[in-house]
Amino acid sequence: MGKGYNLDDNIIIINRKLTELDIFVNDFLDILKRHCDYLIVSGFVSISTGRTRGTEDVDVLVPVMTRDTFEKLFVDLQKGGFWCYQSDSVNEVYSYIKDLQNIRFARINEMFPNMEVIPIDETKKAKFFEFKNPQKIRVECFEFKVPPIEFEILYKEIILGGQKDLADAKHLRTFFAEILKKEKFKEYEPIVKLELL
Repeated sequence: MGKGYNLDDNIIIINRKLTELDIFVNDFLDILKRHCDYLIVSGFVSISTGRTRGTEDVDVLVPVMTRDTFEKLFVDLQKGGFWCYQSDSVNEVYSYIKDLQNIRFARINEMFPNMEVIPIDETKKAKFFEFKNPQKIRVECFEFKVPPIEFEILYKEIILGGQKDLADAKHLRTFFAEILKKEKFKEYEPIVKLELL
């Protein structure tokens, strides 16, 4: 298959070694997955496929959860060595989740890297679509879910549009040239554009 990766039962296997950032994300996801589903989006998707650029945060979509579920997650993350930028109080932090506002977690006594947790529900149509249609990626023993690659490219080009985002999209188009499908771009474009409404 393409240089740098191969496909195995619809899982994209990236041929590289784990990095410190991979280990950080994996440790966070190990705890998160006990409590809810997730989807890694944005910069880390490109970085995980070998694009060399720094990042301070890793974006992860999560469904809005009940206070009870969130409290269990919050306590578990604290026990697992993570702290929340917004507050140590679960009540305070849950108010962000409820209002669909992002929150951040990092390892205790560190600021970076951090996980930016983005709560979503059905009203966020484009995000909800990618959340429901994940693509699995594996680096060594670290397996995680990202949006369909065509969707991620379009989102970066149409919605985000910053210099870094366009460079990420270009990297993904080049890296995955052999497996990208024109019909998927056609299917996903109107869904991505719902984010502009």
